[in-house]
Amino acid sequence: MKVFGNYARYYNLLYRDKDYAGEAQFIHQLLQTHAPNTQSLLELGCGTGTHAQLLAKEGYNVHGVDLSTEMLQQASDRVSQLPQELASRLAFYQGDIREIRINQQFDAIISLFHVFSYQTTNEGLRAAFATVKAHLKPHGVFIFDYWYGPAVLSDRPSTRVKRLEDEEISITRIAEPVMHPNQNLVDVNYQVFIKEKNTGSVEELQETHQMRYLFKPEVDLLFADSQLKLIECREWMTKREPGFDTWGVYCVGRG
Repeated sequence: MKVFGNYARYYNLLYRDKDYAGEAQFIHQLLQTHAPNTQSLLELGCGTGTHAQLLAKEGYNVHGVDLSTEMLQQASDRVSQLPQELASRLAFYQGDIREIRINQQFDAIISLFHVFSYQTTNEGLRAAFATVKAHLKPHGVFIFDYWYGPAVLSDRPSTRVKRLEDEEISITRIAEPVMHPNQNLVDVNYQVFIKEKNTGSVEELQETHQMRYLFKPEVDLLFADSQLKLIECREWMTKREPGFDTWGVYCVGRG
């Protein structure tokens, strides 16, 4: 991406139609239901900070963690343009959610946009849950979402093409999945063509996102092993009972 800027710019353009505001409100409502006194919030896998900023507007003090320095730079740039009162409620850290320790505990912890499905091994999932346990106050709430196994196997991922553009670039992204049923994994192979409108030059980007789909008994075991109590597990944004057509599921746990 030398010619066209960093990954964060591509990411923000790619997901500009994502309902961040609706998702932040959904999280806010879950927190008001399960932990109405929440003030401090840790977000594991915060990306470019869009959810964090929206939740800060609701009055939470949000600490975000992400592995990508490019994403965090975008988050910091976003904070620098905010009013001081709002900016003071936001802080970001670079680190791996399987390893990072901030030496602080929080009223609630969230991890959105399938960050936990990027933890592709049992050891990685256990380590991420250990991070949650280490940073969650007693009786605090943990909310995360993930790819739901029964739906992935029933409505299998297929090749998809997404096209989008802004004033300067146009992007075509082709996503081709490869399933590994014995590992509960899907390799999503992305081929991205980025065209600069002024010059007509085209750059190609290839990357693979390996995703793990989870089943409810696995989630139960992860919570039990971490000494956290699972209190709710439903379809993301609708709260329906998960089924064979439910790709996105969220869980709420308590410390």
